[in-house]
Amino acid sequence: METVYTIDSLNQKIKFLEEQQDREWCSIKDEIDDIKENLKPLNLIRNTVEEINETVGFKSNLAQSAISIGIGYLAKKLVIGKTDSIFKNILGSILQLAVTTLVSKPQESSHEESSKE
Repeated sequence: METVYTIDSLNQKIKFLEEQQDREWCSIKDEIDDIKENLKPLNLIRNTVEEINETVGFKSNLAQSAISIGIGYLAKKLVIGKTDSIFKNILGSILQLAVTTLVSKPQESSHEESSKE
């Protein structure tokens, strides 16, 4: 750190450091928002599906659709389980459809980032 001899230069240095602190704080807030977005359950599922596709090499829409349907089915079984109730079966099918649809949609944030570049 440099030696400051005048009040003006000290005030300038203080102002510079306060502005730097504000920029860094905004950057930290943005990082926290990104982390919160990535930790949402739907985004965790999407990221997992994308990683499976990359690892196994699934590039076709058919394979990605099959994975989405499988995840929807698992969600139905986890939430509803085995039941004889018609209402629960209908509710489970709606849940399965919703999860399958949400997982199969591309992530909005990746489209936003590519449009910014």
